[in-house]
Amino acid sequence: MKRTSRWRPVLGATALAIGALSACSDRPGEEEIRYAEDYGGHAPLAVVGYPSVGSLRMAQEIVWRTADGDTEALASFAAPGVVNSAPAKTAENWIAAFGKGARGQVTAEFYDEASKRQMVVLYFHDTGQIKELSLRSGMGGEDRDWYVYMDQPDMADATAVRPSIPKTPGARGSKSTS
Repeated sequence: MKRTSRWRPVLGATALAIGALSACSDRPGEEEIRYAEDYGGHAPLAVVGYPSVGSLRMAQEIVWRTADGDTEALASFAAPGVVNSAPAKTAENWIAAFGKGARGQVTAEFYDEASKRQMVVLYFHDTGQIKELSLRSGMGGEDRDWYVYMDQPDMADATAVRPSIPKTPGARGSKSTS
């Protein structure tokens, strides 16, 4: 007499249901696929400090778009409704000034906590340049949670480094530079 398990039909149905649910919920969207391709196609970003998931992603994408020379995509990260914002011209300036450095090794230092805003300092190792970014979350946009202030239509403003910004990552322990 052949012995069969009474659990086999239940286990089979459970596995089928889990597989079907997984296929629906784990399928990456276009945004996730693009991000994964970008991540694999660019030099890794070194990190100092304590970014949030959103501020880290925004800093990475700013560096990637700068490295790629993609003015339109970089300008699309601009914080909405900011007085004196000039995203297209600021993006052009950032790409012209930091494009070469963004294609090499970059360290991003994240200052203070990141619940609503975070200052990030980018260190472009190949060129020795430094760029300060001001990121902001929750500004009511449809496509992302984090934005960057892009109000530097003058090249001198775009490349200026405040004296309080450390010359090397980690020099202040990721505490406020104000």
